[in-house]
Amino acid sequence: MAKYSDTIDLYDDEGKLLKSGVALEKVSPVVNPAIKKMMDLTKRTVAVNLAGIENGVKTGAVGGKANVIPGRTLDLSVVKDSDAIIAKIKDMVSVVEGDDTVIKNFGGKLLLVEVPKARIEAAATYDAAITSVAAATTYALIDQYNIGPFDAGIIKSAVWGTYPQTMDMAGANVQSILSIPQNNEGLGFALRNIPANHTVMITGRNAMQGAALAATFEQAGQWEMGNSIGPFERAQLLGYAYQGLNANNMVYDLVKANGATGTVGTVVQSLVERAIEDKVIMPGKKGGYFQFYDTKDPMLWNAYAAAGTLAATMVNCGAGRFAQAVSSTLLYFNDLLEHETGLPGCDYGRVMGTAVGFSFFSHSIYGGGGPGIFNGNHVVTRHSAGFAIPCVVAACALDAGTQMFSAESTSKIYGETYGKIEEFAKPLQHIAKAV
Repeated sequence: MAKYSDTIDLYDDEGKLLKSGVALEKVSPVVNPAIKKMMDLTKRTVAVNLAGIENGVKTGAVGGKANVIPGRTLDLSVVKDSDAIIAKIKDMVSVVEGDDTVIKNFGGKLLLVEVPKARIEAAATYDAAITSVAAATTYALIDQYNIGPFDAGIIKSAVWGTYPQTMDMAGANVQSILSIPQNNEGLGFALRNIPANHTVMITGRNAMQGAALAATFEQAGQWEMGNSIGPFERAQLLGYAYQGLNANNMVYDLVKANGATGTVGTVVQSLVERAIEDKVIMPGKKGGYFQFYDTKDPMLWNAYAAAGTLAATMVNCGAGRFAQAVSSTLLYFNDLLEHETGLPGCDYGRVMGTAVGFSFFSHSIYGGGGPGIFNGNHVVTRHSAGFAIPCVVAACALDAGTQMFSAESTSKIYGETYGKIEEFAKPLQHIAKAV
């Protein structure tokens, strides 16, 4: 028996129907097999930059940032010998022979290591993935090239970066999509602590797939944080489905209707018309010249507002090919929507609140960051319950190079590794297929 009476139709990023009549709970992060696989791979997968290690030890530029030690260099053919190194890493990372350890080799320069589930199951945190891969890579190199004790430190620094002198692995050539737990600013923030630029590159600058992946991380985070318990679960599911998964083709339809000549304001008009047509809202009292609207389902109205917020972002930032307008779009789309209907904007005002601070810290008198380096854990952009960051990802995917920190400059390795995992690259199709 279905948990909720709501059903949705799931569409892809080209407006094609994937699945119809889907029970709402089938897209829950704790139910949908594809989402659970994505979260499992997020915890278990680590990228290894063998080319970076080779260049680091050759030039003495190890330990991250501007650290260079002249004379402390090693001339090693790490990329050329990648097959032998991979075999050693796999042997050490595996728990038992033939387990679910997987290593993907991208031309000898980059590796993507999936550590066995046994390591995560026997650990308190996801640290076990990156630490086991880093340790195995370090020892594999030492063993492959018969490195002595006086040079082993150079290998270690090339792999681990500045850790443990710093809390994180700054400058490391092993990377997880997740930050270290110490950088998560509260309970359950790990999946939300993923920079927008990473998601942009993983999904190949596809705005709708990027928004879908970001929404999946953000909403899985809401479940982990305890924000989706009891009556709040339906609210989060509806918002996730309509904004992140293009339920009922709403985001696609709104963008298609307004993409050529529309503005943020015309998206507001289109959304209100759709909500009236679908009987989600209806005319209420009048106050002078102003027509208030009512809704009997504020959770569903919020989902419509979330879809409209994403569509407005794509229309506005897509027209200018600039990411910087995302914060003002988050704010003023919802400001206009509230003035048009008398109903709350997306996330009941939290998206607007997020946008005010986001505008200041991303490109006002303070800002030097740019939207792409923000995430759902950041003190500026954490306040919405998962509905702001998908819009930021969409905006950055549509950006034509205006950011100080472009996705290519901050997150290229994630596209070249994690982007090769189909569930990450095309979440819309895989989540729909798994219902």
